[in-house]
Amino acid sequence: MSFADIGEIRCGPGEARVFEQGWQSWSPTGAYRLTEAPPRPADETIQILAYRPETPIPDGVFQGEGLLAVEPGDGSVELWSAPSPLQVPSIRAREEGGRLVVSADGPVRHHRSEGGLDQALRDWADTMADTAAGPRRTFPAVPPIWCTWYGYWDKVTDADVIENLQLSERLGLGADMFLIDDGYEAEIGDWLEGRPEFGSLARAVDAVTDAGRRAGIWTAPFLVGHRSRIFREHPDWLVRGAYAGRMWDQELAVLDVTHPEVAEHLVNVFRTFSAMGISHFKLDFVYAGALAGGRHEDLDPIAAYRRGLELIRRGAGAEATLHGCGAPMLPSIGLVDIMRVSPDIAPTVQPKSGDISQPSQLGARLTGAAREFLHARWWVNDPDCIILRPEVEAREEWAEHLAGTGGLRGSSDPIAALDDWGLETTRRLMVPTATDPS
Repeated sequence: MSFADIGEIRCGPGEARVFEQGWQSWSPTGAYRLTEAPPRPADETIQILAYRPETPIPDGVFQGEGLLAVEPGDGSVELWSAPSPLQVPSIRAREEGGRLVVSADGPVRHHRSEGGLDQALRDWADTMADTAAGPRRTFPAVPPIWCTWYGYWDKVTDADVIENLQLSERLGLGADMFLIDDGYEAEIGDWLEGRPEFGSLARAVDAVTDAGRRAGIWTAPFLVGHRSRIFREHPDWLVRGAYAGRMWDQELAVLDVTHPEVAEHLVNVFRTFSAMGISHFKLDFVYAGALAGGRHEDLDPIAAYRRGLELIRRGAGAEATLHGCGAPMLPSIGLVDIMRVSPDIAPTVQPKSGDISQPSQLGARLTGAAREFLHARWWVNDPDCIILRPEVEAREEWAEHLAGTGGLRGSSDPIAALDDWGLETTRRLMVPTATDPS
């Protein structure tokens, strides 16, 4: 859709700020002065992986996805937003002669408040939650977790899971759920086929549940890698013309959840995991489910994305925990229990590409802090993992950031790699989530 002007506002050049809401978990989000250049993708691949692919942002323009707020400098806030999670326009503001001219490529609601930007964002989040699901859900405290990813990456084994389970118990780390992240699967898309080097998924899950802990697993449920068996054997299961980028040294296609056979397959994958004793499902790279393309059924991309999450819930069960990541923010309201609200953390402060949508401590801190207001309103926030082993840069600052959030706490160091400070600090941070909105 083309953009149409919908309003304008006069601003104090040295005082005004514009708040941009990013499209998905990894998209930079924050408030910027008119003289600042907000974060933008470093290249076309990152545009697909971490921003809204179909609406690249012109130079000199502010852009929010479903939300753009302006604090002109007089104590008021002007806020333009999506009417519901089902319609998420891109909203822009451009400076013209001391004014900000606002435009959008779809329907928007306009709000004005006097309580400052932080209060305006909290009020908006409350309103959107009510719009999405009627009376707002409550979010019980979620106990802390341990995750394989930042310690073992995609070379994790069942023995690594069991070793850290035992260490957590012996050292009183407090992890209640053990999340087996990327690396157990044969290929991206072939979730029920194991990578031989991992060992036995059933053995790892049984060890966790036999210890009285919960088991979790990672998938990228809407991605199909070009090396996968599904890609070779079921080309009719893919969204025509949809390109999800390149990761894992391969091109990525998108699963068409509107195809009846795909729907059955997706439900079966999560029903199978559930039958193994897995109750926590980290759903990663799910931006792919909202990419445009030709589908079996004529659904718009956001409706197709929500359909996919509903199918996953059907397979996983009503009591399972769905944990979104790399996920479109507004379209996920009411469908996930936990949501990553920042880019990935990394052992380094700065992202390698200079783009803060990519893994880094800086990007995780900035965007996570900017989205703290969503916690316990739309879901439980996930600010990403505790990593505090000695080689992590500025680990004290990362620990301080996590201590200031109400969201999910989860360690992802090899526990044996922690020094005394790292172990003591990790133990202190491993507490249940706050139950009250931030």
